Amino acid sequence: MAGRGTGTSTIAGVDRTELRALQEPLKERYRAEPDAAVVTLSATGTLGEGVTCSVETGRALATAGLHPASGGDGLSLCSGDMLLEALAACAGVTLRAVALSLEVEIEEGHVRAEGDLDFRGTLAVDKEAPVGFRSIRLAFDLTTSASDEQLDTLLRLTERYCVVYQTLASAPALTATWNRSQR
Repeated sequence: MAGRGTGTSTIAGVDRTELRALQEPLKERYRAEPDAAVVTLSATGTLGEGVTCSVETGRALATAGLHPASGGDGLSLCSGDMLLEALAACAGVTLRAVALSLEVEIEEGHVRAEGDLDFRGTLAVDKEAPVGFRSIRLAFDLTTSASDEQLDTLLRLTERYCVVYQTLASAPALTATWNRSQR
């Protein structure tokens, strides 16, 4: 990697100058049109047999990269999408487990997680714009003969026992560290 401030640094074949060139037009657009920086990401899952939920990832090996709204080429998974996929998968599995426990028959079901991101924040275009999701929505479309009361209970208990949902809802303490690797 080239020295700090030279503008010629590369990380895994991505040139810093090239990345800046990709992002600058986006930053200019987001400064001029703040609403253009808000992108809704989503993930879907399908309830499977037993206590499973399949989340569509599009590939067996998940490789994360920049979202096109921040200069990515769209060939890699966005970490924001992966977060929503984790929520959809966890909520689907939890709903299946709770339904099994309560003996609520679910013939078929789909889970949808979507969230709104303002890319001005992550691109440092606007210091007032949040970095991260400003809102996340989780929805279940269920084919079932269960009563509304049973479905209300199912939803309440799914929210209560879904690890990813509770992690997002409770804003846990989060830390980041670095370690120097030995060569």
